[in-house]
Amino acid sequence: MSSFFNWWSASYTTEVRYSKESPLVVTKEQHSNTTSVGLRDFVERRCPSLYSEFRPAWWLPNGHMQTLYCVLGKFSARDKVVYKRTLLRLLDGGTLGLDFTPVDDSHLPPDTPIIVVLHGTHRRAILSPACMPVHQGGLGYRAVVVNFRGCAGVPVTSPQLYSAGHTDDLRQALFYISHRYPEAPLLGLSFSLGANVMTRYVAEEGERSRLKSACILGCVHRLFATYIGRHVYSKGMGRNLVNLLKRHLGTFNPDHEVAKAAAVTIALTNPTIDLFDEHFTRIGGGSSPPWPFASANDYYEYSSSHNVLSTIKIPLLAINAADDPVVQDVPMDVEGDGWVIMALTPCGGHLGWFEPDEGWGQVRRWIKRPVVEWLRATGEDFVRSPPRWRPLHEEGGFLKEVGIDRLGCRELDGSNIIVGTEGEAGLLAGL
Repeated sequence: MSSFFNWWSASYTTEVRYSKESPLVVTKEQHSNTTSVGLRDFVERRCPSLYSEFRPAWWLPNGHMQTLYCVLGKFSARDKVVYKRTLLRLLDGGTLGLDFTPVDDSHLPPDTPIIVVLHGTHRRAILSPACMPVHQGGLGYRAVVVNFRGCAGVPVTSPQLYSAGHTDDLRQALFYISHRYPEAPLLGLSFSLGANVMTRYVAEEGERSRLKSACILGCVHRLFATYIGRHVYSKGMGRNLVNLLKRHLGTFNPDHEVAKAAAVTIALTNPTIDLFDEHFTRIGGGSSPPWPFASANDYYEYSSSHNVLSTIKIPLLAINAADDPVVQDVPMDVEGDGWVIMALTPCGGHLGWFEPDEGWGQVRRWIKRPVVEWLRATGEDFVRSPPRWRPLHEEGGFLKEVGIDRLGCRELDGSNIIVGTEGEAGLLAGL
């Protein structure tokens, strides 16, 4: 009874922070007119759900319960999404899998916004309404999920996997997407480790970002600071990553340093995420400088997205939960030119945010409402200044940016239909 009383009487107000200086943004108003307003005013008017109370379902009252329900709950029937996969071969020999939805988009105008998604099974709850036709109550957008090397059935064809600090794979995927849909604004949406990658990308690119806006959820800053985090979540993630490495070990040249690191890593008897990073990620998490790192701590220090927020030049909304048992020490200070908005719910776990729905024991994700509002606002209402990205050109069959010779991609022949989230099973697979 005391737990129920605490749940009923607690305050569930979301804390939203902006920088002291809110930049002016140009927005579309009625009759195609435009006006300039402060970013804070824009968000408050276009994203009212961000300020709404999130009260968790009474039987999922804390971060651990919310997080575990992400793993154990069955959501495929409610939020079913079908994708068509395109494989990209990168200049370094690696392969990415781009999953596009809807499968048949021939009816959509060429300037339809595209949601570019990184990592996480949790995306279905947002992509389902965002890509639903307008006449059915959705936004009518396209979306593309960028699957990292080795994830969700994507083959490993070079001596590298993925990491929180390697942004070149996203960068090359955006070459292809922006070339295929040159009139479409690209809206970033990312989860957990993918959120860290996307944040670093938009910070590194500044005004050259190919993303018009970004929304990041459950961004990784400091992992597994709690006892349960170290002994449950960290071990679960460590086992998942070692199993992933085992599946792809035979694709590495045995004489390569990444293959040697992989052999040592899969021999670990009780792998945790930090041990995996110490033995493998610092070496095989990237294929260009500053990789390899001397230690996992050096990799963590380099990869932290919090250190680069001040250089972001597009609207970025970051939403985290204060009781997230996976991600600890969420920074709320906002620096730079004011393009970053930080939101913190008092509860919600790691990418959970389950609240009561109609029917006994039924839940829905609160996070869906503010994120869909954000996508609509930045996709349709926000008018971006002409971006300064580098032009694309083709060289040797690879699509490249002018002035950057080390990166490039080309489409591989063949495609296949992906239903739901094939290949993403396992404890915290969406981290």
